[in-house]
Parts: sequence; C-alpha cells; structure tokens
Amino acid sequence: MGKNLLRAIAVGAAFALLFTASTVAKPHVIRAGNLFLRDDGGISPSKLPRRSQAPVSAHIDATIGTTDGSHPPAVRNLVIDFDKSIGINAKGLPACPRGRLEARTTAEAKKACPESIVGTGKGEVEVTFPESQPLDAKGPIVLFNGGVRGGTTHLFVHAYVSVPAPTAVVATVEITRISRGRYGIHTVSEVPVIAGGSGSVTRFRISIDRKFTYKGRKVSYLTASCPTGTYYTEGDILFADGARLKGVHVLPCTPKD
Repeated sequence: MGKNLLRAIAVGAAFALLFTASTVAKPHVIRAGNLFLRDDGGISPSKLPRRSQAPVSAHIDATIGTTDGSHPPAVRNLVIDFDKSIGINAKGLPACPRGRLEARTTAEAKKACPESIVGTGKGEVEVTFPESQPLDAKGPIVLFNGGVRGGTTHLFVHAYVSVPAPTAVVATVEITRISRGRYGIHTVSEVPVIAGGSGSVTRFRISIDRKFTYKGRKVSYLTASCPTGTYYTEGDILFADGARLKGVHVLPCTPKD
C-alpha cells in the first residue's frame, strides 16, 4: 500500500502544480455533484510585462474533497492546458536522471541532485477501507528537473512517506508546447490506483521559485507575461467513479508596460 500511496502523492502533486500555476486573487472552486477542487495558490508577482517574459514563482495549496465530507473518488486521468503567456524554461538547468531518485529518502534524493530541484512541498492521501476509519497519509514532495528531450520537458516528482513502511517513488510529468488559440502548454498525467482503489489524493501544498544562471544570465524555471490582463487554464480531470471536473479558469494579471 505504501508504494501506491507514494505514487498518488507524486503524480497528484504534479497535477496540483500544473493546474494552479496561474495568478489567483482568491480561492477558486470547481464542482461536479458533491465533488470539488479548491485552489488557493497563485503566481507572484501578478504585475508583469505586456510583451516579454518575466521570472515568476508559483505557490500552490490545492484540495480535493466532497461537500458532504464523504471519501472522495480517486483521480485517474489529467489533461491540462495553460495560457500561452505562461512558460516553463529548463534550458541550462541541470537535469537529474530518474535512477538517482528511485528508492531514496527525501534527504538522499536532494543530496543526489541538489542543482536540479525546482520545488518542494507536502502531499496528503486519504485511504478508506470497508468498515474502518479513514487513514490519512502525509509526506514530503520534491520536484526535480528531468531535462528536455524531443521538445518535451520532463518533471520528476519524488515523494516519501511511511505507510505502512518507509517507501519512495518517482512519478514523471511530461510538458509540451502547443499552439491552440489561447493555450500554449499541454500536459497529460495518469494517477495509479491507490490501495486497491480505496485511496484518494486530497491535498497538496507546493512552492516553486527556482532561479539559475545560464550562459552568464540569471533565468527562471517559470516565466510569464501579461498581454491582455487575463490568463486562461483549461482542465479535464477524470475520477475513478466516472465523475469529471472540467472547465476553463479565467485569471487576472496586471500589465505593467
């Protein structure tokens, strides 16, 4: 069960990161029946150049739950597209091979690839078996740059938790550039079965604020501009019970030139 829990935290964390990397003035909630996703994160600064990319930081606090307090279904598939004004820049950032992160504690993973870290945080999973009280599992999350290959940026999400024994797992997020109207970034992820289907991802708190030097210039892993005063994010989230959270989130920003 521990390894499945870790996979859920890792992939779910990546989902939370990708889905909420936008300027948010207040918590945003998407609902389908009694199921909801609440995002209380955002990008800073919110005042950005109109015509050029500027460094930004992402801060995420995302919750998946139900309005009646029942155990939420598990996330299965994620397709998220982001505004073309948002960018991910891994060029020149040291890449960490996946093999250096597998079967390692959080401290060991950080020591193996310190220059590849782009974010840190915590994840939570709820497991409910028949005729038993819910079990909450928590663990640290570390995001590593996995490099750029064939036009695809790879993000490795390392999670570590002691349920029922200390276990580590690494999930991969693939990010590609697209040209589809307002959208310029496309991501696809899958979340594995947790505890035989009894476990669900419930919360993520993550921060990304990675700046580095490339060819003598200071650059940022995340960048953004604000040409129109708004960002668009389109998400399609499929749950194990067939429920779906789907919609477009329009978010404000302030052009500064």
